Amino acid sequence: MSLETPEQPPAGRIVLTYEDYCALPDDGRRYEILEGELAVAPSPSRAHQRFSRNLLLILHAHIHERNLGEVFSAPFDVILEKTSVVVPDLVFVSRDRLEVVTDRGVEGAPDLIVEILSPATGRRDRVEKAQLYARHGVRHYWLGDPEGRTIETFELGEGQYHRTAHLTGDTTFAPSLFPGLAISLPSLWG
Repeated sequence: MSLETPEQPPAGRIVLTYEDYCALPDDGRRYEILEGELAVAPSPSRAHQRFSRNLLLILHAHIHERNLGEVFSAPFDVILEKTSVVVPDLVFVSRDRLEVVTDRGVEGAPDLIVEILSPATGRRDRVEKAQLYARHGVRHYWLGDPEGRTIETFELGEGQYHRTAHLTGDTTFAPSLFPGLAISLPSLWG
């Protein structure tokens, strides 16, 4: 009879860590480690990059003007645990929690993670990453879909995400996380 410690993977399964992540090649691919397993995604599309840039510029201006914290764009590591290292499209950490930001990235749960959906990552963002982020206490999670021109927002409550908004069309987005901010959705699509 053998007893496995929590540090040992089940027989036949290799569990990757942050150290393994750091040793991955710099070959232009987007690597992440989700609960010890390697995930790879192709480079983002033009619509994805446009949406990410536009949202970053709007958030940065609002956050900087009000000294609310810091917003970061990919690639910027979020180290949730030794076996879960993700590279979200955008990350916000409030001023009161900036101690989780280090030279390596965000070490712990940021206040907000934004993932921009693509055909290659949509399921992973909606299911696997959402569960991972909820388990680690990421309070706000947004999903942007540049192809469908929608934004969905979720807030953490009782260990799971609850959708707080599903926005589309010419709607103005006024996120509760950033009082005083109003974003015209068409401005995000560029």
